[in-house]
Amino acid sequence: MKDKMIDIFTKAYKYNEGVSVFFAPGRVNLIGEHTDYNGGHVFPVALSIGTYGAFAKREDNRLRFYSANFEEAGVIESSLEDLNPSEEAGWTNYLKGIIWTFAGRGMKIEKGLDIVLWGNIPNGSGLSSSASIEVLMGYALRELYGFSVTNVELAQIGQYSENNFNGMNCGIMDQFASAMGKKDNAIFLDTADLSFEYAPIALKDKKIVVTNSKVKHSLVTSAYNDRRSSCELALKELQGAVAIKGLGDLSVEQFEEYKHLIKDEDRVKKAKHAVYENIRTIRAVQALKDNDIEAFGKLMNESHVSLRDDYDVSCPEIDVLVEAAWSVDGVTGSRITGGGFGGCTVSIVEDRAIDSFKEVVTKAYKEKCDMVPEFYVVEIGNGPCTL
Repeated sequence: MKDKMIDIFTKAYKYNEGVSVFFAPGRVNLIGEHTDYNGGHVFPVALSIGTYGAFAKREDNRLRFYSANFEEAGVIESSLEDLNPSEEAGWTNYLKGIIWTFAGRGMKIEKGLDIVLWGNIPNGSGLSSSASIEVLMGYALRELYGFSVTNVELAQIGQYSENNFNGMNCGIMDQFASAMGKKDNAIFLDTADLSFEYAPIALKDKKIVVTNSKVKHSLVTSAYNDRRSSCELALKELQGAVAIKGLGDLSVEQFEEYKHLIKDEDRVKKAKHAVYENIRTIRAVQALKDNDIEAFGKLMNESHVSLRDDYDVSCPEIDVLVEAAWSVDGVTGSRITGGGFGGCTVSIVEDRAIDSFKEVVTKAYKEKCDMVPEFYVVEIGNGPCTL
């Protein structure tokens, strides 16, 4: 892969001296959706697919960007004087935002860069290509310039950049999973204080299968930010009676006791999801520790119902994929994953059932949505690295 990246770099810029190649993974979240900005728990894994980048320092202040995934765009030129988000900058906003955030933390780079990216995360799939790009850029800056930044800080920088440069009010889960990934382990993360533990994923005769609906979401322009605003308002209404910092601090019993303080029925549903999903995630991790994969799968299914009915972030195509998965003998659990409004589902499927799972889900999706899904039997990988 290193040779491939240097080859792409050479074709784009006509030189390859002083080129360094790095990688940062995408992620899939097994359970704990839309809890990360509500002070709750999440349970993602880093994937073996992600974003590769080839970087070379320049002697001037120019920034040149090229993506082998968007060849038609050619080389996009900018400079260190122009670290401002713009629609025309497109995907390069994610990279410029990281440089901008580093500078805001006193880690300013004086000379420009030539950058080439290539990713094997399907665009708009909800497997966190944006977080992968952000962590990749932060990791590259650290390695190239010797900045003193931990991987947890790389995650925080990525989230800050996406919130404040890209205008997307995401939580920290995606960047944290990419920056802190560990092979064959999920990350049980408390987003309230960033305490975490690695949990080995030992599925024995089962695999994690991601199904891409090919319905592309654009979270910045979607209702994602509206969901966050609803939860923040519900939290303020509850804080009048309960001493909590986030919805993730509430037990189910406390929520049921005080939910009447939330003045709007839709906000009640949004807050309910945040509270119940957090408890589901804690229970799911315990089920995994107890080697009760069936209980884990049941909680995944409940998670989808809540995301569909209470949080309103599913869509008809995703519901078809999930319901078809539920009908297959050998599927332990299936749910929407990621921000929602399209993207992917994640399922735990017995090895013996993978072929029939693909067959049944494809047939249902073709019949009801006139589309053909893509399947990835995923491997759990490590965090960012130098190739």
